[in-house]
Formats: sequence, structure tokens, C-alpha cells
Amino acid sequence: MQDRRRFLGSLGALGVAAGLAPTPLRAAGPSLIRRAVPASGEMLPAIGMGTWITFNVGDDPALRAGRVEVLRTFFDRGGALIDSSPMYGSAEEVVGDGLARLDNDAALFSATKVWTPLQAFGRSQMAESEKLWGSKRFDLMQVHNLVNWDAHLETLVDWKADGRVRYIGMTTSHGGRHEELLQIMRTQPIDFVQFTYNIVDREAESRLLPLAADRGLGVLINRPFRRGSLIDRMERHPLPEWAREFDAENWAQFLLKFIVAHPAVTCVIPATSQVDHMVENMGACTGRLPDAAMRQRMIRYVESL
Repeated sequence: MQDRRRFLGSLGALGVAAGLAPTPLRAAGPSLIRRAVPASGEMLPAIGMGTWITFNVGDDPALRAGRVEVLRTFFDRGGALIDSSPMYGSAEEVVGDGLARLDNDAALFSATKVWTPLQAFGRSQMAESEKLWGSKRFDLMQVHNLVNWDAHLETLVDWKADGRVRYIGMTTSHGGRHEELLQIMRTQPIDFVQFTYNIVDREAESRLLPLAADRGLGVLINRPFRRGSLIDRMERHPLPEWAREFDAENWAQFLLKFIVAHPAVTCVIPATSQVDHMVENMGACTGRLPDAAMRQRMIRYVESL
């Protein structure tokens, strides 16, 4: 993969301060809403892309071609961070195949995971991920669902020192592991955490998000749509007229902007297999964001449905 220019700086009110901004936020002109990686100041678009289920399409040529168009649309709309895992079947291979077919992927921020109970297997697994992605260096390598995290962290610290990965992190998608993740966040030399947060799953607001802001950790948010069930539920109801106040044109943007508006969030990683859904998702990375009062109104509206 070619070297990529990195955008450094600060977004002020869009930074990682612990409290929500008191007024609606707007990206400058047509620019994307970006967040700073706390460890470096590097700027990332606030909407990324997950690959769980959606990119596990095996060798099917038609399905692979469709995923190439999803990737093309993602980069055309300003996307950067793509998140995957060896746990996701053929997803890493399909991502790598897609990237090899594109000429618009210079902004790629590559993020994947190690997922095995044995440290030695972790090294070989990450080496295999490099081959599948066609990468000599990952931007972010994470321990998936905290599996043998202490052993893998030793490897990741070494790989980071050797320049083989740029950032290291921990992930979970299970609330039952929050206590363990909190302890890791307090004590271990990591750059990122990844966990679930959305308008109905808000447990992360109490401790995970504040601690990430306090410790200067980047935050990736998974399952923003609850595997699509939240979108299915919302689309049975009208989008409220007042969603225009924060430039949400559809339910996907409504739900994603709720998450992005929390200033401790670095990037949200919705997964999709459809180009039109990717266009909707990336639309949440432009325009205004809801302020604290509006976010409470959004919660009340969703809870009333």
C-alpha cells in the first residue's frame, strides 16, 4: 500500500473533550466531520466501514464485484477507516481483493484484529492478515473481544516499536466484558478501544466513553444499527421533521449522527453490502451534529416508538 498523507490538527469543539458541545456543530463547507486520534492528532473521518457479515462472500465473483463498488463509493465519499477481523470469514480476503482493484483508496486507514487463544498463532494470524490485505503495515491492530489480550499485547507492543503497526487497541462487543476493558484502559499502553454504542445501547456513556476521553484513547464504535435491526425498527416510522436541524435526511444518518455527536467518539464503523446504504452512511459525516439537548430529544423520540 502506498504511503498516505495524514491530516493533523484539531477540531476544537469536535475534539475529545469529556462534555458535549453546547451548540450544534457543522463541518466547514463541504468538508467531512473529522476527529483527532488522541495519541497523535491525526485526523480521521468520523464515519468508517465495518466488514462483519457483509464482506464474508467467499469466492463468488458477482458478490465480490459488488463489494468493490461499496469500497469505491466509500472512498469516493471521503471514507478512510476500514475495520475487519480473521473472525469474519473471507472478509479480509475480499477487502484485499477489492483494494487491489481500486485506484481511489489512498486515504485508507487499515484496521483489523488478532483473534486466537495462542500468542504464537497470533503472530502467524497477523502475518496472514498482511498478505490478505496486501499490506506491509497496518494502521491499527486490535485484540478481538479481549481473547488472550495480555499475551497478544506483548506482541503488539513489539510490532508497534518495529513499525509494523501504527496503533494498537482492544475490542469488545459484549457488555459483560466492560469491567475487564475498563481495567485495561486504565493500565495498559494502548491507543484505541472499540465497543458497542448506539441510541438504545447507551451503557458506554457511564464509564467507557468518559474514561477513553480522560485517558486519551481513540474510540471506534461497532454495531451502531444493531446488525440492521435498529434501522428496520425505525423505518416503520416517519423521520421527525426536526431531524433537519442537524442535517439528517434518513434514519441511518439520524442514528449515526447521534453517535458521532459524542465528542469521545473517534469513528463509527457501520457495515453494509449496498452502495446506496454506503451513500447514506457517509452522509452522516457532513453537516451539523445534534447538541446535548437535541440528543436527549432524539432518545425520547426513539423510546416513544
